[in-house]
Amino acid sequence: MSVLKVVVNGARGKMGQTVVDFVEHHSKLQLAGQVDLGDDLGAVIQQGSADVVVDFTRPEIRMDTVKTILFSGAAAVVGTTGFTPEDLETIRGWVKETGNGCFIAPNFIVGNVLMQQFAKQAARYYEYAEIIEYHHENKVDFPSGTAVKTAELMAEEREKFNVGTNDQVANVEGSRGGDFAGIKLHAVRMPGFVASQEVILGDKGQYMTIRHDSIERTSYMPGVLMACEHITANAELVYGLEHIL
Repeated sequence: MSVLKVVVNGARGKMGQTVVDFVEHHSKLQLAGQVDLGDDLGAVIQQGSADVVVDFTRPEIRMDTVKTILFSGAAAVVGTTGFTPEDLETIRGWVKETGNGCFIAPNFIVGNVLMQQFAKQAARYYEYAEIIEYHHENKVDFPSGTAVKTAELMAEEREKFNVGTNDQVANVEGSRGGDFAGIKLHAVRMPGFVASQEVILGDKGQYMTIRHDSIERTSYMPGVLMACEHITANAELVYGLEHIL
């Protein structure tokens, strides 16, 4: 059994610390380096002969980070959010040029990805839908990448949601949340949460809630492992854990 050499980028963050601990205690993985703000990511990759870099950093540096990883000779597993369709096309070109794969996932929690797939199926049958996501107070972006991805998947099944909602008078601007294909997205930020999301779908005389709660960051690790194993064996761009479940 081959062991994957892993560099963790964002190693001093809470998620990064969880990944470091996971790598250090897993028989299939070997910690080849830890990187954080001020460190030379490319140099650490090359010094450690890394097979893959697991990145949990910040959205504003997402493209520079991916480019550095791929052109330094490693595959990338990225949990940072904010990637646009244009970003993905650029990365696809880098993957082709370097021969190193890139796995990007808005969420690496298997249960959360299943929740998204269930919501996509339900969207065929419900015209009304809202998404509420809950994260800790230190998460900088909103709504979460998971919420956006869920809305994207639901919109593949129905062009427009909530067309019959009569919300015309705003007592407080923005209180109906963000809008994606008519789906209302709401972001909660406060201590006590790690990552939770619920999708509420309604029709006459009924409503259904699909919810997933992550109470510890260790819940991300099985998905991270799956992504590392897949992308080191396949020089391609993968966006979303659902593609390998």
